[in-house]
Amino acid sequence: MLTSDQLYVLRRGAFIPAVPLALDAERQLDAPRQRALVRYYLAAGVDGLAVGVHTTQFAIRQKGLYEPVLRIAAETVAAEAQNTTLLVAGVVGPTEQAVAEAVIARDLGYDMVLLSCGSLPDYTEDMLIARARRVADVLPVFGFYLQPAAGGRLLSRDYWKKLADLDNVLAIKMAPFNRYQTLDVVSAVCHSDRCEDITLYTGNDDNIIVDLLSPYRIQVGNHVVEKRIVGGLLGHWSVWTQKAVAYYRMVRELARRGDPITPDLLAFANQVTDANAVFFDAANNFDGCIAGLHAILTEQGILAGRWTLDPAEDVSPGQLEEIGRIKRDYPHLCDDAFVAANVEKWLKG
Repeated sequence: MLTSDQLYVLRRGAFIPAVPLALDAERQLDAPRQRALVRYYLAAGVDGLAVGVHTTQFAIRQKGLYEPVLRIAAETVAAEAQNTTLLVAGVVGPTEQAVAEAVIARDLGYDMVLLSCGSLPDYTEDMLIARARRVADVLPVFGFYLQPAAGGRLLSRDYWKKLADLDNVLAIKMAPFNRYQTLDVVSAVCHSDRCEDITLYTGNDDNIIVDLLSPYRIQVGNHVVEKRIVGGLLGHWSVWTQKAVAYYRMVRELARRGDPITPDLLAFANQVTDANAVFFDAANNFDGCIAGLHAILTEQGILAGRWTLDPAEDVSPGQLEEIGRIKRDYPHLCDDAFVAANVEKWLKG
């Protein structure tokens, strides 16, 4: 369970990167570099970590890596971080698998689970709610709207309201990469009696800044409910993290104060979206989304190579050149200097 301090961090709005998987040339787990990744994120000032999620590669389960990768992150955080750091474990699969993964996460000291509904085509929405209820009996749940291009499925407003109504569902990450479907979730939460208990997070890597700036005002009966997205759980934030933490905190504080949104800030939002299009390989239907992140971490020396569990998976033609363009066009987004000054320490620790 979350401590009161962790619950405060969650509800205030947390910066949570989705942690990639460090492999060696034989596509085996590279434990020292997996630890180095966690140290990088902690040094960058993150509020939490999401492990075992899409960016970590869902196939870690078939390779017997789910528990080892979660363990490395948990042990590194326990040794080096404040006790307010949120540990979120990705949980997938049919009900019994999802519950078993939640038990593993709980036993390793994780605070919440990010519950994906992907790859369950035979499950009705009511079956998914029953599954969520079972998982929530083990650990608090972070609901998750995963975009179809990454293995997700479309879900109704009724599903999201029923999910929000469940005790021990504390947050929802919206990552459909679609404004209409994001609005479905916000509206459903606003209509729930547990609206105040549900914290909204962006997973829309294509719309990070605008999601964090935008108030939602939803008519519920004879009154208007205002709700905001206050944090993010994002694969995009797994690279150039130190700079991303800084801009996240600036944007969160601006939204909290209700300051005017300037044209410069909207221009910056478009720069972040442009970077994400390249990181995630939007031009090729996200084929290189994980390899693109690995490419950046490899160039910085945190990872040893771009390898993924699937030998056929790599960057798309022209993607590395586009990453170079982003670095040239938007140097203020890049944290190469920060990494260069610390990477040897992270790798040796």
